[in-house]
Amino acid sequence: MRVRIACAIAWVVVLASSAAGQTAGSPYFPDRLDWQRRTPQQEGLDAAALNEAIRFAVANENPSPKDPVLAHAQTFGANEPFDALVGPVKERGALSGLVVRHGHVVAEWGDTNRVDMTHSVTKTFLTTVVGLAWQKGLIRAVTDTVRGYMPSGVDLFDAPHNQAITWDHLLRQTSDWQGTLWGKPDWADRPEGKPNEWANRRLSAPGTRFKYNDVRVNVLALAALQVIRRPLPEMLREEVMDPIGASSTWRWHGYENSWIELDGRRVQSVSAGGHWGGGMFINAWDMARFGYLFLRNGKWRDRQIVSERWIQMARTPGSANPEYGYANWYLNTGRKPLPAAPDSSVTFRGNGQNIVYVDWQNDLVVVVRWINSGGALNDFIGRVLASIKPGAPATGD
Repeated sequence: MRVRIACAIAWVVVLASSAAGQTAGSPYFPDRLDWQRRTPQQEGLDAAALNEAIRFAVANENPSPKDPVLAHAQTFGANEPFDALVGPVKERGALSGLVVRHGHVVAEWGDTNRVDMTHSVTKTFLTTVVGLAWQKGLIRAVTDTVRGYMPSGVDLFDAPHNQAITWDHLLRQTSDWQGTLWGKPDWADRPEGKPNEWANRRLSAPGTRFKYNDVRVNVLALAALQVIRRPLPEMLREEVMDPIGASSTWRWHGYENSWIELDGRRVQSVSAGGHWGGGMFINAWDMARFGYLFLRNGKWRDRQIVSERWIQMARTPGSANPEYGYANWYLNTGRKPLPAAPDSSVTFRGNGQNIVYVDWQNDLVVVVRWINSGGALNDFIGRVLASIKPGAPATGD
């Protein structure tokens, strides 16, 4: 009996030593529904300065109406034809957010469990799914023209101008795709020039001009659906969100008229934002997990979920817009978008604003939802970074 007890104690010591070694030698990853918290001081932050940053964010909440129908009417609807909402919408909550340093939650404010629209952060989920298709070899190269991947009867890229469009063009929002999808003409999204010129605008060669356009990212979503051959939310859940321990509360919606017949199955093609409703509805915790996946370069524990090569491609500036990689990877090239942040940092951005800030230099992920546009985001991030104590380690133990 004494021998058995001694052996058991020795085994516990071995396991404890192994666990301690693993903690010391590798980053922490949160379990599902259990994200460890530490004090700001434990992670090298000044608590008072961090609290001041949070107070600044709360004081700079977006003043727009929380009613999405009214907010839409005051923004897009005021300037766009074909502005009818065709996807679900939801009244938004108040400003909220999370700060994650060295993998541990050091600050939380507002209703972080509330599921809200995240608008164009949805684009980053979309391009991640396209990346999974590329990893699987379903897309051989992003420089391939998309037309060659479309089955018979799908005419998204049959028009002469659209035939030259590649996956890279769609990913970078430089395709200048021309047409109408789900009842929305491409020119009707943030139209440029005089109204009598909208429908007959001058076309740019694919890859030569950046134009933020939700019709075209919806084209990317539909093209990806034709290649992957199953609902994109299903692939995202199985291969990204479940493995990183996300909750079961997020939903990725399309439009009421974006249903197609796919291999005998009725499937909804999802939207890549909330411009006309739909898109990703998600809480702040799941947004933080998604950001943390990329902070760890696509790896979660011992599994490489998103290829490091794909992340490198997503972070590469486009020739037509050096501050934009793949949608919706906002780069901090030359520190112009966020002067307070390192030039290596990125943000995933959605209207409202919905922000996931990823900072490899400072081992930091910040989620802030419904902060005012303009300079408020830069000032807030600057305050968070200023709370890092001089000499604090850039990585955790």
